[in-house]
Amino acid sequence: MLNNLLNILLGCSHSRTTFPITPARRAGFATAPGQRHSTYVVCLDCGKEFGYNWTEMRIGDPVAAPVTTEAEAAFSTAHR
Repeated sequence: MLNNLLNILLGCSHSRTTFPITPARRAGFATAPGQRHSTYVVCLDCGKEFGYNWTEMRIGDPVAAPVTTEAEAAFSTAHR
């Protein structure tokens, strides 16, 4: 709770991130709308996602979160 309060007041430094994640693509399957296409990292403190550039090995701009509809949220297995 104290960590969340500090993030709100001071902002997160995004110093602790995951290893770069590249979503797997299956041959013959079209990607769904809102699905990630490129490599990204996630801040372990605040949960914000950032693009990742493998050639420069640097964190890039923030990635927009995929938009979910109420119907998708209602049928999500995470809420069960």
